[in-house]
Amino acid sequence: MSFHFKTIALAIASTAVLAACQPTTTTTTTVVSANKNVLIVNNTGRTIWRFYGSPVNVNSWEEDILGSNILPAGRSVNIDFSDGRNICNYDMRAEFQDGSSIVKNNINTCAVSSVSFP
Repeated sequence: MSFHFKTIALAIASTAVLAACQPTTTTTTTVVSANKNVLIVNNTGRTIWRFYGSPVNVNSWEEDILGSNILPAGRSVNIDFSDGRNICNYDMRAEFQDGSSIVKNNINTCAVSSVSFP
């Protein structure tokens, strides 16, 4: 399975590309075009019912990337974090049926090829 975030309007993407040309001193990795495919591995022993990935500079969880799917224990899914934004660092949240969750913060999706939960 492979999931993609919804695309952002061309105007926003153009602004992001222009902004990426400016020097930055923040701890967030900035990128214009990079492979942001990350294999999410479920080593929790439980089924992941919802999965969220939001840029570190966003203060809320965005849409459930799995949608109507689930990620059973011992399985993995490839997620493409390419969403038109010029950022590599994402916070990730795996949520279980009982509402409990595991959060991994500040994952550089441009530098890693897989992330294991837990």
